Amino acid sequence: MLEIVIKLALAYLIGSANGSLVLGRFRGVDIRTEGSGNAGGTNALRTQGVLFALGVIVIDVGKAVLAVLWVPGAALGGIAVATAAPDEWLKIACGAAAVIGHCWPVFYGFRGGKGMATLVGAYAVIAPGVFLAVVIAWLAFLLLSGYVGIATILGAATAPVYIAFKGYALDSPIFLFGLAMALLILFTHRGNVSRIRKGVEKPDFNALITRLHKS
Repeated sequence: MLEIVIKLALAYLIGSANGSLVLGRFRGVDIRTEGSGNAGGTNALRTQGVLFALGVIVIDVGKAVLAVLWVPGAALGGIAVATAAPDEWLKIACGAAAVIGHCWPVFYGFRGGKGMATLVGAYAVIAPGVFLAVVIAWLAFLLLSGYVGIATILGAATAPVYIAFKGYALDSPIFLFGLAMALLILFTHRGNVSRIRKGVEKPDFNALITRLHKS
């Protein structure tokens, strides 16, 4: 049990290494004070440019890959490796811990990003088929709606639907993970939903394309 708790805490700490805030230290900027105020890849692109945003995405996706690939099997000095949890459960739990760390990073006053890039990194290791479904759905919904936030919410929601369609039981670890993460992404994007309902959210796809051309 102690091993599981330590590994989940380690995955959370890895997730807390927020890409935009890490790179922002080198540039002398905190993007939580610019643009939408979100410490994620979209705001990084909008306010800091393509290279900065790419660096953010590499870090935010890569830390989930590290948390899922390395942490579950890591040897902990002085603690016997006798994990009671099945390997699949532990990988999924470490992925979830990394996403939570991204959203509420202990290193940055619990003010982080909205979690999608880190979730995508977790899916890339845990279930590559789900990863592809989520990425394709995100791109399709972005082109159809023009809203990054809506595309992200619907992309995350695609995961449990796809998993159920593939025949997994509704109490399987991967389905429960997909459902929980879809709800988490909806929660972290609640501001976007509220602004769209009020009619004050502007479609940002064209603005991002313009920013790409300028960079």
